[in-house]
Amino acid sequence: ADAGDPTAIYFMGTQYDCGLMGLEKDVARAVKLYKRAAELGVKEAHFNLGCLYFEGVELPKDTGKAIQHYEVAAMQGHVGSRFNLGCMDCLAGNYDIALQH
Repeated sequence: ADAGDPTAIYFMGTQYDCGLMGLEKDVARAVKLYKRAAELGVKEAHFNLGCLYFEGVELPKDTGKAIQHYEVAAMQGHVGSRFNLGCMDCLAGNYDIALQH
């Protein structure tokens, strides 16, 4: 991760996010790593950030940021992000838009 490898940075983020591989759970550090990986084009990092912001459990809930991250990931072909956007639109009553995801 120190060498700037996007996949390694994302992987370390997941380890801190979940407290795996002997690392203590540290969501703040995971978010920093996800943001860096997202800047480097890792769609899964955008998806994970979207989930964290949407759930609002370990970060303050921010639906706007969640949507932004889901949209970027969806544009890169991330299926889970498209699904989440569709569900959000459906719940908001935007059925025509939901079907387009």
